Amino acid sequence: MKIKKKLAGAVASAFCVALLMGTTVMASGSGSGGAATGSGNVASAVEGTWADASAQIKTVVNNVVFPCIDLILAVFFFGKMGMAYFDYRKHGQFEWTGPAILFATLVFSLTAPTYIWKILGI
Repeated sequence: MKIKKKLAGAVASAFCVALLMGTTVMASGSGSGGAATGSGNVASAVEGTWADASAQIKTVVNNVVFPCIDLILAVFFFGKMGMAYFDYRKHGQFEWTGPAILFATLVFSLTAPTYIWKILGI
């Protein structure tokens, strides 16, 4: 009998929490999409939100993501150059493939912020 009361209390509590947390959501269209306020046009609400958020996303990617990728590639490039030099001293032949690939990706990553947003249309 106690188990049934505990189960009934848990179900009632979950139902009350669901009622308190449940709200009706409607797109207001008040963003920069140009729709009238309260029209319920979801497409213009999403477009307005994307227009507002895309500038912030671009700033974060340019100021955080690309510099982190550049730092990692630079560390790998100089590490690979050091290892290639020591291999050259040991075997007498310099292996260019690894450092060349890392250098090319580093240059690509360093110059990416100037053209990547034009390609993506942001």
